[in-house]
Amino acid sequence: MATPVLDHLPAQDGVPPVRAPVVTLALIAVSAALLLAGPSVGLNPAYGTGPARVCAEQRYEQRWGAVPAELVSGRPLTAAQLATLPPVVPGCRFSPDPGKIPALSVLTAFFVHAGWLHLLGNMLFLFVFGPGVEERFGRTRFLLGYLTVGALATYGYACAQVHSQEAVRALVGASGAISGVLGAYLRLYPRARVTALVPLLFFLPLRFPAWLVLGLWFATQWWSVHSGGSEVAYLVHVIGFTAGYLATWAATLTRPDTLAPSPRTGADE
Repeated sequence: MATPVLDHLPAQDGVPPVRAPVVTLALIAVSAALLLAGPSVGLNPAYGTGPARVCAEQRYEQRWGAVPAELVSGRPLTAAQLATLPPVVPGCRFSPDPGKIPALSVLTAFFVHAGWLHLLGNMLFLFVFGPGVEERFGRTRFLLGYLTVGALATYGYACAQVHSQEAVRALVGASGAISGVLGAYLRLYPRARVTALVPLLFFLPLRFPAWLVLGLWFATQWWSVHSGGSEVAYLVHVIGFTAGYLATWAATLTRPDTLAPSPRTGADE
């Protein structure tokens, strides 16, 4: 997920005390553990070093990431399609993987990140905004909503890119799912005050209402979709945020009692 103009810190007013955000913390822990075990950070000797590790990283992302052409067709890429991918290092080639299940790759892609900056950028948003949403939805519904909205955002991006050059490139990261969390947070806590670091000569910690912070973030993502020229899948952010907001809005209409703030502690029902 791209870093917005305002970098959020975990300090909010107007949000009810939460139980331990078990799901949020588990998602962060699993993502960090898989990054350490994979080839991106170079700590696993099984993937080699130098150009060999870079090639292994690209193959890893192609294997476990969500590829638009695969999602739309329901089939792994062919050798001819893989041949259109430019080699990241000389001699690096991609081989067909007939065992890959495209529908499952939508979920595995959430836990694949292209290095520490990619992971930290995503997990910071989840750490700040996830607990409040998890508290209101409950752990089970929060997890199901996280995965569902993320999958919806990924498939939406795939449909939009199926005829573009991006159709055979792997999409990795939890941006769509986390954007859904932001959308849900905006619906649940629009007047909560969020501490943000604002770059004015130097970084100043200022407090703004969530509707302003998240509204500006969404506006930058929308503008970035239409400006083009970036490798970041901003459309995933826009779809995920919109889906998260609308799903939460619908839930508050149909089951307002179950989403009301509660000071309860203990196990989730």
